[in-house]
Amino acid sequence: MKEKELFTTGDVADICRISQQTVIRCFDAGKIEGFRVPGSKFRRIPRQKLIKFMKENDIPLENLESGKKKILIVDDDTEIIELIVDVLVRDGRFETKTASSGYEAGISTQLFRPDLILLDYMLPDINGNVVCQTIRKNPEFENIKIIIVSGVVKRDEIDQLLKSGAEDFIKKPFNIDELTGKISTVLQMK
Repeated sequence: MKEKELFTTGDVADICRISQQTVIRCFDAGKIEGFRVPGSKFRRIPRQKLIKFMKENDIPLENLESGKKKILIVDDDTEIIELIVDVLVRDGRFETKTASSGYEAGISTQLFRPDLILLDYMLPDINGNVVCQTIRKNPEFENIKIIIVSGVVKRDEIDQLLKSGAEDFIKKPFNIDELTGKISTVLQMK
């Protein structure tokens, strides 16, 4: 698995378990070396500079080195959540967090910074299109992949979801191998 070489301030905040504002202040003060993306306000920190900062500040490197892909599972059906968490944890390549509403999904996306969101199309407070569009509008989340999971979606709705920013769709009830296969494909894992 290829290691990530460039990190956003949000990534660094997650890895170092400090606030994003603290990371930005350290960056702006020159305590974390990196660069700004030309034509934008976004900051990027190369892996070696992050490691240097972590060592200088006695921050454990294990969060950086776990190598596990982070998956946020968003569904209001607790049985589906438990099943997916069980499958992904046993697989060993994934770290999981869960949310049962669009609101929780928003907070978790901000804090957990998942590589992938498994998103139920019909949540109690919002539908999958809105969640996809909201995530796609935020440049900080440009690398987050989304797979919609649902039992009640028509072909034209699936097409709309893919236009809204989802990478793939999986129909409930699903086959476990199909689910892990789609996750691996979307995340470009071997």
